[in-house]
Amino acid sequence: MKLRNLRLERQPKLMIIPMIDIIFFLLVFFMMSTLYMVEQKTIPVALPRAAAVQADMQKQVAITVTAQGTVFFEREEVPPALLGARIQAELDRSADTSFVLRADQQAEYGKVVTVLDELKKAGVRRIAIAAEAKPR
Repeated sequence: MKLRNLRLERQPKLMIIPMIDIIFFLLVFFMMSTLYMVEQKTIPVALPRAAAVQADMQKQVAITVTAQGTVFFEREEVPPALLGARIQAELDRSADTSFVLRADQQAEYGKVVTVLDELKKAGVRRIAIAAEAKPR
């Protein structure tokens, strides 16, 4: 007669499939909850419904004008004479690129208008001007 060790036969089985389901559920939960934590800085409007709606996922390029009048394309300083060529090069890569103009409050108005003029001359169709929300 052979005696079996009951400990070896009754080891618990680790069920990995329910653990994976729970991990994916938590991942989706945290992804969705972080979307609602981001403050949207847009004007609240009731948009009409359409069947052929698509998300606007084009690339955004920031152009910054500092208080001293220095122009930055993304994070690289660009002389005003080369700004048009740099904008055109970005448009050649992707025609749906949108540009965000960020200008300091103390920046000279003429510099901001010059940058806007360069954007329009290059044929940019999507321009946004960045601003901060006023405290309530």
